[in-house]
Order: sequence, then C-alpha cells, then structure tokens
Amino acid sequence: MLAAVFSAFGGPEVLEVSEVDKPAPARDEVRVRVRAAGVQAYDCAVRGGWNPPGTTIEFPQIVGNDFAGVIDEVGADVTGFAVGDEVFGWAVLSCYAQYLAVSADQLVAKPANMSWEVAGAFSASAQTAHTALRALEVGQGDTLLVHAAAGGVGTVAVQLAKAWGATVIGTAGERNHDYLRSLGAIPVTYGEGLADRVREQAPHGVTAALDAIGGEALDVSVELVKDRDRIGTLVDFARTEELGVRALFSQRSATRLQELADLYARDELRVEISRVFPLESAADAHREVETGHVRGKIVLSIP
Repeated sequence: MLAAVFSAFGGPEVLEVSEVDKPAPARDEVRVRVRAAGVQAYDCAVRGGWNPPGTTIEFPQIVGNDFAGVIDEVGADVTGFAVGDEVFGWAVLSCYAQYLAVSADQLVAKPANMSWEVAGAFSASAQTAHTALRALEVGQGDTLLVHAAAGGVGTVAVQLAKAWGATVIGTAGERNHDYLRSLGAIPVTYGEGLADRVREQAPHGVTAALDAIGGEALDVSVELVKDRDRIGTLVDFARTEELGVRALFSQRSATRLQELADLYARDELRVEISRVFPLESAADAHREVETGHVRGKIVLSIP
C-alpha cells in the first residue's frame, strides 16, 4: 500500500509517499481502507523529533492519528462491525496510509451526513475539546475564554460550551472574527492589550479559560480567572506547575466519540475544513499546519 512516511526527523520535507506492507488485523481489530486522514500539530511534532510517551518510532514511520474509511476485513473476535461499514476514529501513528488495522473499540459508524473529509479530521479535535471542557467543568452561567478559538479544538470547544450554557469569548485574528460570531462566540483580537479587551466583553469576569496557544495567552488567562483549577492548557505544559494551572490531555473513547458524532448527525456541531491535500502532498499539509493560522482543520485525501 501507499503511505506517507519519514525515515529521519526533520522539517516537512522528510515526509514522502512510499510503498509499505499492508497491515493484517488482529483478532480484536478491523482493517480499514482509509479515505481521509486529519493532520494535527501532534503529527508535525512527531515528524520533527518528539517521541510521544508510550510510543516507539520505527523508520520508516507512518504518521497520522485520525482517519475515516471503509472496513475491508474484520478480525475473528470482532462483533458489531462488518465489511463495508463506513467508520471513523483514531489510530496512533498509522493514518496517512491507504490501509490501517485498528482496535474495534477505537471507531464508530460515520454519520450519513458527515463527509469523508470531516470524518477524517473529526476525532482528535472534537474529543480534545470535549475532554477539556468536562475537566474545567464548563456549564451554565460560565464565561469561558478560549484561546485559538478558530482552530480545530477551539471550533468545537466554542460550540460545546455554548450548548452547555456558557458565554464564550474567543481570541483570534480579525479575519476569523465573523467565523467565531457564526459559532456563537464573542471574538477578541489577540496581542498586546488582550486582557483589557477581554474585560470589556466580560464585565462580570471570566470564570474559566482554555488555552491552545501558550505563552502570553496563558499569562492573560491567569490574570483574568481567579480559580486556577479552571484554567487549562493543551500546549504550555512546562509552566503548569509554576502557574498552578491544569495540563489537559485528550481522553479518547468510543463513547465520547459517539456522543460527538450524534451531535454532528443532528446538525448541532459544525467542523470547518480549511483545505484538503492529496496524500502525496502531506509535506505541504504539514507546512500549512505549522503556520499556526489554520481555521478549523487540514485533511489528507487518500487515493
């Protein structure tokens, strides 16, 4: 099969499409013919030399953690799925490929109204946003500050928080302000003077903050939110102990993913796809993600 792999750590240019062995599913796995795969900052970090805890990098290494496709083989112990089922889910470091083998408890049925592109990019950001908001106990009456609100995680976090009764203020560049308004957030421009701009929009204070940028964004969150246990970062882990805020990590499960899929199926959740790249342009997809200015998600289409 064809897969986007890297055989040395480095910049996006180390990614190349090569022929690799097609996987065979174990007894508790299915094999999926992949149609689309999401591109994450996580993928770029691994390609650049980061070794995620609990994983082993073996060259040539496939990347990608989100996928959508059609089951083409089912392991002997798998129930609930059959050949031909359209599914989506997550599989660590294996998704930029024509086929992958994945545990049956890491996928759910793709809603009929969900495109392949959305399905391929759905799991990571949606589950991360859901995990984070539950950890911060966001709900009715809260005023939540979301940094990088127009990104993949931010897009979902804004919508979930609104649905759960919170007022949401989202930081973004001005080109994304109308987009954030369409999601139900109050947009503010990041940069110098951010804390004062947020105060203008939240005269009664900010009760929780979700940071997907780090640095100044986290400093502003600490300045604005009294209860530091309700400040969480998805990126600036080196300073969480110093500041007394929470390091947040996605807790993925089929149950969580199914809840989010059901929201999408009922048109209660929106996912923005900013650009679709073919598999052979995986390096260009990484370059786009590393600009830090992607609205929503970047996706690979798998031939």
